[in-house]
Amino acid sequence: MKSILLACGSGIVTSTAANDKLTKELNKRGYEGKFKITQCRISEVVAKSTLFDFCVATSQVPTDVKCPVIRGIPFLTGIGIDALMEEVIKEMEK
Repeated sequence: MKSILLACGSGIVTSTAANDKLTKELNKRGYEGKFKITQCRISEVVAKSTLFDFCVATSQVPTDVKCPVIRGIPFLTGIGIDALMEEVIKEMEK
């Protein structure tokens, strides 16, 4: 089971939209039941990062995050989702 931290500015609005899209994309690729997503604020990422396998963030994160970080902007724009999902799948397969 992979633990995914999903972060946005407020921890609610854009991370919820990204969560929906990420969940659908992972399920579509056969990962249903193999991950857990937790949403948070960007300001919480550093403190929480040691507890997660990787982070998907819809805005800039600090440099001292302890897990891999994937930029999640394509979930909001719709542009570049395939490349984003390639990065996510690499982390899922580790």
